[in-house]
Amino acid sequence: MLTTYRRRRQLARVEPGDGSALPELRVWHLFTRTRFGLDLEGHRFDVDVRYGADPNTGHGVARLYRDRVQVARSRLPATFVVPGGVVELAEDEHGLKRVAHVAHDGTERTLDPHPSTLEGRRARFGRRFPVASRGLGVLAVLLVVVCGAIELAHAAQSVTRNPEIAARIGTITLPHTLSAGWLTAIGIVGALTATERALTLRGRLVGRRG
Repeated sequence: MLTTYRRRRQLARVEPGDGSALPELRVWHLFTRTRFGLDLEGHRFDVDVRYGADPNTGHGVARLYRDRVQVARSRLPATFVVPGGVVELAEDEHGLKRVAHVAHDGTERTLDPHPSTLEGRRARFGRRFPVASRGLGVLAVLLVVVCGAIELAHAAQSVTRNPEIAARIGTITLPHTLSAGWLTAIGIVGALTATERALTLRGRLVGRRG
């Protein structure tokens, strides 16, 4: 029920494309733009995403191209009708978390990243060095968990220093409080490792459907 409602709402805000040609990806687009594609019924479909491009919401904007011609556009999260089903896209603060073709029978297929994008480069690394790729993934997950736990503990300590809250639930005192510099560094490491997971569309601790 919730999935059906969400899909209908997203389909309702899809706008027709302007018929423009699919623009080339440049190296300076690495952190602002990405692209995924698939072949369906003799046609090539590409979704080109520009992060933060919607001036009203700050969400990313996705454009759907068929055979390199723009046929539809929508802000994220987005759902586009394509042969045999729909393409669903969703993002989080670290990038895209879902780019999938969902067939009418419910079968899902993740779209292929363009080789020039960060996602494509990460996928190529995984194919060339599968053992190192798995090790990097495990390390990233561990760092996300550890950094998140440290930040959460320090946040809880700060909150319970409020006299009113302390009177109700007591105080939390850590055996060692890190400096602001260390907390900033931990936050940066956490963000980088979360971004690495996002590049493989595995931004959470386990695979997700979005």
